[in-house]
Amino acid sequence: MANIKLFENKQVRSVWVEAEGKWYFSVQDVVEILTDSSDVKQYLKRMLSRDLHLKLNWGTLCTLVEMEAADGKRRKIQAADAKGILRIIQSIPSSKAEPFKLWLAQVGSDRLEEIENPELASQRARELYKLKGYSNDWIEKRMRSIAIREELTDEWDKHGVKESREYAILTAEISKATFGLTPSEYKQVKGLKRENLRDHMNDLELIFSMLGEASTVEIVKENNPNGFVENKKAASRGGKIAGDARHALELETGAKVVSSGNYLTDAKPVKQIKKAAGKKLKGK
Repeated sequence: MANIKLFENKQVRSVWVEAEGKWYFSVQDVVEILTDSSDVKQYLKRMLSRDLHLKLNWGTLCTLVEMEAADGKRRKIQAADAKGILRIIQSIPSSKAEPFKLWLAQVGSDRLEEIENPELASQRARELYKLKGYSNDWIEKRMRSIAIREELTDEWDKHGVKESREYAILTAEISKATFGLTPSEYKQVKGLKRENLRDHMNDLELIFSMLGEASTVEIVKENNPNGFVENKKAASRGGKIAGDARHALELETGAKVVSSGNYLTDAKPVKQIKKAAGKKLKGK
């Protein structure tokens, strides 16, 4: 994200679209920086004539998003999300685009390795969390929370929950009953946007999050709900177990579990993390 927004000290215009939960980047800025073209519109026409698949999908990859124009006024310009921008970069025959292409190749290679050996995904996740400065105790809780989450989604799938929208609603139901906040509301408390909420939870927040989801898993296994409506009731009951425990702890200690704290200010620079991660993973 940081590499796209600022490349070779040149700023790429971007805007956060709250409704979609993602960043959009100016296509013109990215192409101009990577090609040094004086006529971006003509370059795009030539690029699309070379890459017919990109041309056929251009309307899906790009959309009009309001950003600040060169004259300082706000206008709708062609923009794409991170996935779309990276696809466009693949079609640019420029040495400046090579770092992005190599990164995409590495990501693809890593993903194929993880499919063949799922333990690699867990190992890489642990290494990256360490590079970001998380403690070993926190990392173990986070990895356990990932395992519980996977078990929960597997149970939902077995019990008739199929659509991603339904998964999001059920997750929000557990969170609301556990913390009194939906994930989107929780992100606002912590000042987060695109970031993963659980990567910014402290130990107690992670523990209660795990309790809510683990309780829901057991309720689903025991009561065998079928479909979205019945699973929503189970999610609320599972979250309530964690919520009751949270209330009890807060009453005992006089301190709130939900925290506005996050790890944004403590994170190491992206380049430093990538460089260290590359060395570690090559040595494995």
